[in-house]
Amino acid sequence: MSKKIIVVAGARPNFMKVAPILAELRRYRQDFQPLLVHTGQHYDYQMSEVFFDELELPPPDIYLDVVRDHPNQQTADIIGKFDAVLERETPDLVLVVGDVTSTDSCALAASKRDVALAHVEAGLRSRDRRMPEERTRLVTDALADLLFTYSDDADANLRAENVPSECIFQVGNVMIDTLFRFRQKAEQSNVLEEIGVRPKEYVLTTMHRPSNVDDPQALAGLLGAFAEIGKDIDIVFQLHPRTKDRIERFDLQSALEAIPNVHLIGPQGYLDIVKLQENARLALTDSAGIAEETTALQVPCLTLRENTERPVTIEQGSNQLVGCQPQRVVEAARAALADRPNAYPVPPRWDGRSAERLVDVLRKGIKRRLSY
Repeated sequence: MSKKIIVVAGARPNFMKVAPILAELRRYRQDFQPLLVHTGQHYDYQMSEVFFDELELPPPDIYLDVVRDHPNQQTADIIGKFDAVLERETPDLVLVVGDVTSTDSCALAASKRDVALAHVEAGLRSRDRRMPEERTRLVTDALADLLFTYSDDADANLRAENVPSECIFQVGNVMIDTLFRFRQKAEQSNVLEEIGVRPKEYVLTTMHRPSNVDDPQALAGLLGAFAEIGKDIDIVFQLHPRTKDRIERFDLQSALEAIPNVHLIGPQGYLDIVKLQENARLALTDSAGIAEETTALQVPCLTLRENTERPVTIEQGSNQLVGCQPQRVVEAARAALADRPNAYPVPPRWDGRSAERLVDVLRKGIKRRLSY
């Protein structure tokens, strides 16, 4: 009898992760009945629905359309609406990915119903509980029965938290499965011509984390750093809606306009952002996803954070943690731009076959975690 598996997605980073898992589950229709639940955590088309088109994902089986006023209200709404789905569908397994609000909210709902839970991207730790993502990771991993990891450090983190070894499965990075599958298709994108930049002659810049954009002084300092870097090279600055809002709220529009050689763009579709990453001379970001994808693409990246839950991207040499102090950011960027491009190694099992390994584990049976 086939096992009913509910796969949850809610925010932009989730779609690249669930796409290869769903595709692989559907290869074994005699074993699995997968259902995709889209919570609606992100509602803007460019932040969500466009990924269904570009990643060749079928429409979600269930759409929760949750509130988006405040994380606490959203968490409560997700739990309530997802609980109703669990009661109606009675799944054998709930599979959640990443570290967004939908992740721990659906994990809590599954736990209350005593439904088996799998967490993809388990074991990542920044050890900074000020980050909402860190709290999400801790809660979800504490509840999960099956913990799918992508690096040795994640395995070690889980063992240190007394997760039984038989519950931990290092399968690799499913997001890189999607990257490698659509890399050739992304080459057909005209985004560089539309923006007006040439390959390897620009820095791709993104930032959205509260620590960087919710403090006026911090945001102004980073905009000033970009202005210095823009004297040396074109900057393609992808403005996240949160960042755009804060620039307007803090009256920093003049600081944004003072960045020379800047090309301002909004949220991009998946294929366009892959094209932008692969052809960048350097990425300057606080996005964990971009740090991962540039690692796989062997593009140098500077992470605008004081800590990271993805140390494997730094250990491989393609990513550097440079913090948020403007002078340090400028110095690191100029050093990276002056350096000769290197063929950085790619972490083990970031090979495009992670979903295959994950589903192979599920085909052997859905085990419950009985101790911690």
